Amino acid sequence: MTPREYFAAALDRRPFIGRVPHFELVFFLTMEAFGKVHPSHRSYHQWDQMEEKERQLHREEMANVYIATAERYEHSAIFLHPNPDSVEETLRLVDLIRDKTGDRYFLMRHGDATFGIPDGDRMEAFVYRLVDEPELVKAEAMAHVERALERAERYQRHGGLDGFALCSDYCFNTGPFLSPRQFGQFVTPYLSKLIAGYRALGFYTIKHTDGNIMPIIDQLVQANPHALHSLDPQAGVDIAEVKRRYGDQVCLIGNVNCGLMDTGTVEAVQASARYALRHGMPGGGYIFSTSNCIYTGMRLSRYDVILDVWRKEGVYLED
Repeated sequence: MTPREYFAAALDRRPFIGRVPHFELVFFLTMEAFGKVHPSHRSYHQWDQMEEKERQLHREEMANVYIATAERYEHSAIFLHPNPDSVEETLRLVDLIRDKTGDRYFLMRHGDATFGIPDGDRMEAFVYRLVDEPELVKAEAMAHVERALERAERYQRHGGLDGFALCSDYCFNTGPFLSPRQFGQFVTPYLSKLIAGYRALGFYTIKHTDGNIMPIIDQLVQANPHALHSLDPQAGVDIAEVKRRYGDQVCLIGNVNCGLMDTGTVEAVQASARYALRHGMPGGGYIFSTSNCIYTGMRLSRYDVILDVWRKEGVYLED
């Protein structure tokens, strides 16, 4: 099986023999690892002025950085951050990576269209709108979903993309931004429609949100994504409890504590990785990752610590 096939098997909660799939939603430490700027950190203010030859050199460099990351750290999947971000540039990046690696890696991009926590300068206005014009807000939510599914049809016709990471954040460490009742009005129906539409087109879906999801986790699972990420331990989300309650319904991705990777001891980081593996792996339907991403400022050596635990202990053996 290829890494892509292992990743899909985990998303489908199918059993297999071998190492638990692994990926990171973002691996930002490409400068430290390879001496290369991460694609998301590149500035393309003059993209429209570039000749096509120069654009293609940038695309090649981005594809090579993604592939180098996946190869060195044994990622099964690559989450693409096209820069500039458009359907056309996504498809070009997909084609480049497929040309270089075939079907070795599972390829995904961001595809959420639901309301997340608003930016601070829009938060107050958004909250007032929920009360003053709820039907208009719902109409906007539906329009966002319909546009996302139209884009997905273009990806489906082109081929090469495997799925979407739905990256609207809903929760703080203390709980969801919207109450469970409001979430059920303004998010869940549209998340469900979005996921159903992606599934109908043959795509996998991974629902990401940080924070304490427990007050709305029933709604997230009922929306029927293939997987939940990141099961944030810094917000009190216990992967053992989530596995016990929902492990037969949804794949779990996570949840090595990113905070510990910054501030904890090596022993604490190792313990967090072991806890995630021990409670995520049983019965399948589990993908190993951190509880957020490998972000700028994290010590790369701490990532190596959790990878060492994963390589030694994250393996399904024959009965």
